[in-house]
Amino acid sequence: MRVVIAEDHTLLRDGLTRLLSAFDFDVVAAVDNGPALLPALLEHRPDVAVLDVRLPPTFTDEGLQAAIAARTRLPGLPVLMLSQHVEPLYARELLSTPHGGIGYLLKDRVADVSDFVDAVHRVAGGGTAMDPEVISRLVARREPLAVLTAREREVLGEMAQGRSNAAIATNLGITEKSVSKHINNMLTKLDMPPSDDDNRRVLAVLTYLNA
Repeated sequence: MRVVIAEDHTLLRDGLTRLLSAFDFDVVAAVDNGPALLPALLEHRPDVAVLDVRLPPTFTDEGLQAAIAARTRLPGLPVLMLSQHVEPLYARELLSTPHGGIGYLLKDRVADVSDFVDAVHRVAGGGTAMDPEVISRLVARREPLAVLTAREREVLGEMAQGRSNAAIATNLGITEKSVSKHINNMLTKLDMPPSDDDNRRVLAVLTYLNA
């Protein structure tokens, strides 16, 4: 699986390269600045891009903007964004780009190797990998979600991370039957038809959060 990495910190960039290579990813490019990122994405057309939100020269949102521009030119390009801090606005902007796997994780999550590699695979496969803290901020800012119960909000956060019903049940200490019931109730309240397709279900909820 071909990967493009964008990270300005040398140690983290090299660490990501070595880590992904160890799990049989082919890192075809690793850049350290915004201007070099978009050309690298367009040239290599990777199976997934792992990008820092903030890159030189301005350290604002060069990584994010390059990702959005690349997804315009290469529809469906899977992108996993990394950020030092929770920035819901940037997450919303990424979610506004249609189609293809998307992810937004705090850099601290890279330390959990198995979860991080799973997130890269999930995004490359067209799924979603959202940091729990980002989801919490997105949910907190959505007034319409006031119609949901506390448990439904918890299930929403788990769904948005791409977890299956079984995984949600384990994490929340409830049965799969209860999870299904909460999901059906939640999607009904949000005017979204229930679906057995986990990726469609997650993307539908994230699209709503971004509306």
